[in-house]
Amino acid sequence: MEFIGRNDPCWCKSGLKYKKCHLAFDEKIESFRRRGCVVPSHKLIKTPDQIERIRQSAKINIAVLDYISQHIGEGVSTAQIDRWVYDITTQAGGIPAPLNFEGFPCSVCTSLNDQVCHGIPSEDVILKDGDIVNVDVSTNFHGYFSDSSRMFCIGNVSEEKRRLVRVVKECVELGLEQVRPWGFLGDMAQAVFDHASENGYSVVHEIGGHGVGLEFHEDPWVGYFARRGTEMLMVPGMIFTIEPMINMGTQEIFVDDENGWTVYTEDRKPSAQWEIQVLVTETGHEVIAY
Repeated sequence: MEFIGRNDPCWCKSGLKYKKCHLAFDEKIESFRRRGCVVPSHKLIKTPDQIERIRQSAKINIAVLDYISQHIGEGVSTAQIDRWVYDITTQAGGIPAPLNFEGFPCSVCTSLNDQVCHGIPSEDVILKDGDIVNVDVSTNFHGYFSDSSRMFCIGNVSEEKRRLVRVVKECVELGLEQVRPWGFLGDMAQAVFDHASENGYSVVHEIGGHGVGLEFHEDPWVGYFARRGTEMLMVPGMIFTIEPMINMGTQEIFVDDENGWTVYTEDRKPSAQWEIQVLVTETGHEVIAY
């Protein structure tokens, strides 16, 4: 933490003196740092004004996914989903965050069956009976970012695939239960990993969640194979995603050589992912986007 005098304005821009605002908060974080813990910097802690603006972004993100939930189905192309996302987001005054992000060509990621993430929408990809698909929506609203995804089962999906989708959602819910101030990201990670493993699934190691709010992707990186009591300290004002990618078979993955984006399972067995955006509060957590 940078040095701030007791009578200086607080770093959070509240207008209060540091001693009456975040001094005790910072001293508590410093006590964890001295014990060897990884702690967040001030830039990862959102102010009340920033949090409210992120919530406004999330309202658009949720509305987009709600619309998709009502209209997705057999015969719909993933390009149509991309158009829905672009139209609804821009009509609400936002910008689809993935569009042109590091060269990504579309407004949304649509990942089917053995695609782990970063599936690129196409007119040639038509949803069919038995598919499972993850739709990952991210919104930039006046410079504030939200991010969440949902799984959809198309038509008569096998019980094997439905079980994977259900268990991954349970993983997210169990991880969320561990999000509380002065706990650790590893508490959440172990809850996710243990439930996936107990159900015979594998957790992707190379790709995880992330901080989000003032940028599309911020620190910390959020993995799902750490142990309780490890990784970054969670403190009020932190916002990050919980988005484990869990495979029916091996955890091994590969990236499509042709488009450089889409990630597949190595054994081509199905993968599933749910994503929520979470705020750490003084008493627990708040789900910002889902």
